[in-house]
Amino acid sequence: MDSRRRSTMQPPSDLHGSIRSGIPVPAQFPASVKKQNSTLRMSLAGPALRAPYPPPSSGPGSNPRQSMLRSQNVNPNPLLQSTTKPNYAVGRTPLNNSTRRGSTWGGGAPPLPPTSQTLKDPRPLRERTFQTQMKQDISTYLKGNGYEIAQTTLNNIQGKDYRAIFDFLVSTLDPCHPLNQNARFEDEFVPALKALRYPFVNAMDNKWLAAPASMHSWPALLGVLHWLVEACKARALYENSEDPTLQKSSDVPEEFDDPWDHQALAFDYYEQAYVLWLDMVDDFVEPNENLEDRYARKNERAQMDLDEKTSQLEQSTNELNKLKSTAPPLAKLQKDNDLGKVDSAKFQEILHRYDSRKKKLLDQIAFEKAEIVTRGGQLEQLQAEQLKLAEIVKTQNLSPEEVIKMNTDHETLSHNLRDLKQKIAETHRNVMTLEVNVTKRAGEAEEAIDAYTNLLTSLELFPPLAPPLQDVDLTLGLNTASSNPQNILSGADIRRVIKPTLSAIAESKRSERASVESERIKFDNELDQLTLECENIDEEIGEVEKKVVGLNDQADDLRDVAQQEALVAGAETGRLERDLAHAKTAALANGMGVKSRFQALQFDYQEQVEKVSRLKEATVRAIIKNTHDIAMFKAEVSRHLTDLRDFAEGE
Repeated sequence: MDSRRRSTMQPPSDLHGSIRSGIPVPAQFPASVKKQNSTLRMSLAGPALRAPYPPPSSGPGSNPRQSMLRSQNVNPNPLLQSTTKPNYAVGRTPLNNSTRRGSTWGGGAPPLPPTSQTLKDPRPLRERTFQTQMKQDISTYLKGNGYEIAQTTLNNIQGKDYRAIFDFLVSTLDPCHPLNQNARFEDEFVPALKALRYPFVNAMDNKWLAAPASMHSWPALLGVLHWLVEACKARALYENSEDPTLQKSSDVPEEFDDPWDHQALAFDYYEQAYVLWLDMVDDFVEPNENLEDRYARKNERAQMDLDEKTSQLEQSTNELNKLKSTAPPLAKLQKDNDLGKVDSAKFQEILHRYDSRKKKLLDQIAFEKAEIVTRGGQLEQLQAEQLKLAEIVKTQNLSPEEVIKMNTDHETLSHNLRDLKQKIAETHRNVMTLEVNVTKRAGEAEEAIDAYTNLLTSLELFPPLAPPLQDVDLTLGLNTASSNPQNILSGADIRRVIKPTLSAIAESKRSERASVESERIKFDNELDQLTLECENIDEEIGEVEKKVVGLNDQADDLRDVAQQEALVAGAETGRLERDLAHAKTAALANGMGVKSRFQALQFDYQEQVEKVSRLKEATVRAIIKNTHDIAMFKAEVSRHLTDLRDFAEGE
C-alpha cells in the first residue's frame, strides 16, 4: 500500500507543530507545513474536534487555508479512524461521501448518549471459576501476541501492570487511539472505554484504579480486560476473514460484483486523489488511470464472454435461418421411414423365400447324400460283379469274335451312358430353371393371397362371417413346399365354395345398397316436405310478428293517448282546483251567493276525476288484452315448433 495514505482522524494540534507523544508525523508533510505562503491546503472537513483546540503556534505560515467543513465529533473517539490506514499528522478528516470506510468497531456511529441508568453486567464476575477462566484467556492471548506476562501478575496485579495491559489491548484493538503515557490513568481509562463502546462503562469508578487488586474493584476491572481480549480476538478474526466489508483494494478479485468491492476501489481512488489535492495538485491523472485500468481488467473477461456469446448468437441465427429456409426434415424422415418399412417388408419376404429355398436345398442335399450312398453301394456291387465277370472271362475260353463283340457292346453301352449323363445334366438345368420360375410364381401367388386376405379384412369378411355363412371360411393359404399339387393351395374350394359365397355376398350387398338408396330417397323426400313446412311456418311466424308489431304500435298509441288525456285531465284538475280555491275565497268574500257556483265546480271536478279513472281503466284493459294476445301467440308458436322438432327427431 502507498506510504502516502493518511489516517482519516488525527488531533488538530499537529497542524501547528505541537506533536503529541506516541503519534508519528509522516516525513513528507513538514515540508508542506514549512512553506512560507498562505496557500497551504488543508482538509475539506477541517481538523477533527476531538479535543479542545490548542493555541496556534507562532511559526511560519500563520495564515493557512482553513477547513471548509468542521467535524462535529466533539468527543475524542479515535475508533472513528480507518483500521487499515497508517497514521499521518494532518489531512485526517475524510471526504464527505457515502463510501468512506469507517472504524471496524463502529467508528461511523455517533457517540453513546449519556444516561443515568447503569447497565448491569450479566457475567458472573465474582465467581472464582469464572475469574480463573478469564485470567487464563487474558494470559493466553497476551503471550500469543508477544506480550510477556508472568503467571502470578493477574493474581495480585499492580496499577502500572494493569495500565500496561490496558494500553496494550487498546492499542491492539485500535492502533490509532491517542493514549498519552504522561497523563493520569484515571483521565484516560473511562474515555477510552466510552470510545470503545464498553457496555458497562457507567459502572466503572476511577477510584478503583488506585488499588485494582482489591476485592471490590478487581472483578469489574478483570471483566474489562477480558472484554478487551475478546474484542481483540473478534477484530483479528474479522480482519483475517477476507470479508468484503473490510474494503481492502488488494483483496478485490479481477472479476467482482459485490458492492463492497466497488466501495473499496472508490475509497482507494478518493484517498489517492485527496493526497494529490493536499499537495496542491488539482488534476488527478494517475488515480483516474489506475481506476480505469482496474475496471478495464474487470470488464475484459466480460467483454470476451460477450464477444463469444455474440458469435455464438450469430452462428445460431444463421443456422436458424438456414433451417427456416430449407424444408423441414420431418417429411424426409417420414419418407425414409416409409421406404424403410417397405424395404423391411421386402427383406422379410426375401428372407422367408431364402429360408424356404434353404430348406429345400437341405432336403435336396440330404436326398443327394442318400442317393450317393445308394449309388456307392450299387457301384461296389458292380465292381464286385465286374471282378467276378473278369474272373469268369479269364476262366472261360472265348473266341476273338466273342471278345470283339463284347468290346463293341461295352463301347455301345459307354456311349449310351455318356448320352444319358448329358440328358441328366440338361434335365437338371431345366429343373433349376423351372425351380426359379416356380419360386417367382410362388412369390406372386403369396402376394396375391396376401392381397386377398387384406381385402377380406377390409371388407369384414374375415372369419367368422355373419349368419347364415358362419360355417364358411373364405381364407386361403399357400404351401409351396407340398409335394402334392392338390395340397399347394389350402383352404376351401375356390370353385365350389369361395366363388359362390362371394357372389352371394356381393348380391346381398347390392340388394342392401339398393334398399339403402331407396330409403335415402324416401328420407330426402320427407326432409324436403319438412323443409317446406318449416318455411311455411316461418312465413306464418313472420305474419304473426307483423301483427304483434301492429298491436304493440296500437298499444303504444293508446298509451300515448291515455298519457296525453291524463295530462290534459291533470291540467284541467289543477285549473279546477285553482278555480275552487278562488271560489272558496270569493265565497268567503261574497257569502252564501257563491255556494251554488262552488257546488257546480265540485261537480265538474268529480266528472273530470271519473273521466280520468275511466281512461286509466280502458288503457289498462287494452294493455292486458294485448299482453294476453302476445302470450297466446308465443305459446302457439312454441307448440308448433315443439311438434316440428318431435316430428323431425322421430323421423
